[in-house]
Amino acid sequence: MIYVNLLPWREKRRALRQKRFYALAGGAALVGILLVFAAHLYMNARIEHQQNRNQLLQSEIRTLDRQIARIRELDRQRQNLVDRIEVIQTLQASRPEAVHLFDELVLTLPEGTFYRELRQERSRLRMVGRAESNARISALMRRVDASSWLSDSTLQIIETRQEGRLQVRDFRLEATQTRPSADAEQGEGAS
Repeated sequence: MIYVNLLPWREKRRALRQKRFYALAGGAALVGILLVFAAHLYMNARIEHQQNRNQLLQSEIRTLDRQIARIRELDRQRQNLVDRIEVIQTLQASRPEAVHLFDELVLTLPEGTFYRELRQERSRLRMVGRAESNARISALMRRVDASSWLSDSTLQIIETRQEGRLQVRDFRLEATQTRPSADAEQGEGAS
């Protein structure tokens, strides 16, 4: 019988397999490390790209915020100008009203009656005065109600008192200032 020693061959084969295993394990570890490093670089590049985009967006947002603030300021200035124009137009439209009001106050005042105080709050007019009799106050109220520039006369107070030999009536009358229609105004202008 022949003896063949297979042990050294097996030992060599085992050593060769171990070398291959360690080489493959080292190669796999190196490839894994390279893949992790490449993934890290890729993610850092993506993060940096996104941060650049965010900075661009933030700078654009700041620019838009400044423009919005400027637009709001312009709107506020525009509204102030519109309000001023409305006030000026109202004043221009009501400018002749004071003259008409004083004319009407003179025209509606009957003989034997005079005003001591006139006060106007918005369109409400308060007249404080004296009259010789209640009939004169009634005539004043009728004339006020018939006027195209005054209406809704309301008598607040009548006080009768003696002044020497005369008996006088102190009164307080309220009325509303109105604007006549264009036809009534033209009719008054023609007469």
